[in-house]
Amino acid sequence: MKKEVKFETRAIHYGYDPKQFHGALNPPIYMTSTFAFESVQQGSQAFEGENSHYIYSRLGTPTQALLEQRMANLEGAEAALATASGMGAITSTFWSLIAPGDEVIVDATLYGCTFSFLEHGLKKFGVNVVYCDLTNPENLLSVLSEKTKIVYAESPANPNMRIIDIRALAIICRNYETKLMIDNTYCTPYLQRPIELGADIVVHSATKYLGGHGDLIAGLVVSDAATIEQIRYFGLKDMTGSVISAMDIALILRGLKTLHVRMDRHCSNAIIVAKYLDSHHMVKVVHYPGLKKSPQFELAARQMSQPGGMIAFELKGGKKEGEKFVNQLKLILCAVSLGDTETLIQHPASMTHSTYTEEELKEHLIEPGLLRLSVGLEDVEDIVADLDQALEKLSNKLVMIKNCAAQ
Repeated sequence: MKKEVKFETRAIHYGYDPKQFHGALNPPIYMTSTFAFESVQQGSQAFEGENSHYIYSRLGTPTQALLEQRMANLEGAEAALATASGMGAITSTFWSLIAPGDEVIVDATLYGCTFSFLEHGLKKFGVNVVYCDLTNPENLLSVLSEKTKIVYAESPANPNMRIIDIRALAIICRNYETKLMIDNTYCTPYLQRPIELGADIVVHSATKYLGGHGDLIAGLVVSDAATIEQIRYFGLKDMTGSVISAMDIALILRGLKTLHVRMDRHCSNAIIVAKYLDSHHMVKVVHYPGLKKSPQFELAARQMSQPGGMIAFELKGGKKEGEKFVNQLKLILCAVSLGDTETLIQHPASMTHSTYTEEELKEHLIEPGLLRLSVGLEDVEDIVADLDQALEKLSNKLVMIKNCAAQ
């Protein structure tokens, strides 16, 4: 398929020809743990990398190869690797590329499990982890050293929506021969392609928008072919064993076919919801790069085609009011994860980012009252109506309390 074919078409067709599989519109699912060889010699050559014969499903299957080729194409990378979870993609990559005595520089805000892996995992094995506010690229220059092997960031960051200038960081990393690794889960390659902006490695929790229906756990990492081979045959095969299942591969391929349609709706719903929240008297602050008042509006417009479906916000009453608000919602569900068809809300400090202590939350720029909203595909008027009824109940209670105090 020619490179100039549009993203939406490649997400549906790239790498698969039904004529090669008896006309099956969808690729076969290989429910097998191992593959038979015609001879010992063929098997030996496969283990030596002298032929492309499949060996064992821990190393890949034909359907997994299709998913990886398609994802690499959509991200603008040479190769990709599918894993059993987003954390499987992250940990398999780190274990492959670093050693005791090395250093990694990471952005100030990270997903809770990623933070825990770095802070409580890698540090235990002699890896120096340096936290840095990477929203200002100059900060990176002040901490880079000869020992720095990876610079890692999420953009937008989970949960507070901080955005980094990927191109600016990529230039710095290239000059220092350091790999730049970006978590692109919030955007997917439909909205942002870090490889094209200069990043070396991109990771995803495919559980989220790539799958899109809340029915799988999976991860993906994309990079150059040599790096992906190293991660596949060491980080995944030997260190984590984070092997994706055959059914999850099929579900992600299905999800990719509707990715562009779903992301367009997530984004159009989110901008309406963000504007509503920003206008409500009970809301203290809204973090969403699609709002023109956002300090990162221009940067987001440069490196993202749309501002995404994720919103972070705080109520004026702080954590307690936030908890009351979530408990008043009816349509919107209190649940972790994101990128599903359903609108989901959660309180990071007590849920997805509970691996941080109270002091660490403050240090890593996560406010205790912050709420994370994953805007779904429902009719946006219904989403706003549910938010409105919950906020109005809080507002009415506040008025009653003030009246009682006045008496």
